[in-house]
Amino acid sequence: MLEQAPDEVQEIIEQGGVVAYPTEAVYGLGCDPDNDEAITRLLALKKRPWQKGLILVASDYQQLLPYIDESRLTNEQLNKVFVKWPGPFTFIMPIKPGLSNLLCGSFNSLAVRVSSHPTIQAICQRLGKPLVSTSANHAGEPPAMSCEEIIAKFDGEIDALISGSLGAERKPSTIVDAISGKVLR
Repeated sequence: MLEQAPDEVQEIIEQGGVVAYPTEAVYGLGCDPDNDEAITRLLALKKRPWQKGLILVASDYQQLLPYIDESRLTNEQLNKVFVKWPGPFTFIMPIKPGLSNLLCGSFNSLAVRVSSHPTIQAICQRLGKPLVSTSANHAGEPPAMSCEEIIAKFDGEIDALISGSLGAERKPSTIVDAISGKVLR
């Protein structure tokens, strides 16, 4: 596993790699959202069923547009999202037709977040698109909070580790249904 800076992982991700990186609250695992092979590998590493779906994190809202169907959201609903972004709020939004089930799971929606974390911002800006993001842990276990925990859990299984500080949040992002406004987590 290579320890990398955010601007050094673009090629690894574009070639189907899985990387670990700090987020607002915990370390995350991520990959290219347009690479089903990479997503399948990430799900296997986590021992997570595909049916649960995943989160996409982005550096700006425009990066999410190829994946979500914003035409199914009202201006009022979108404005409620925009006042929370960038930040530790994940919104469930309708998907565009044809989106990989590996991303949305057994749902017709997708969890998305515009992150304020500088590492995620840098990675997504470099990629020019969002990153699949899920907590760095095996299903049912607590998420990794440090590089040392990443190495202990995933050494030899991921392609790069981006060290850095976690954000100020003490728990994973709040998840809100963008249509109903209901807080899900």
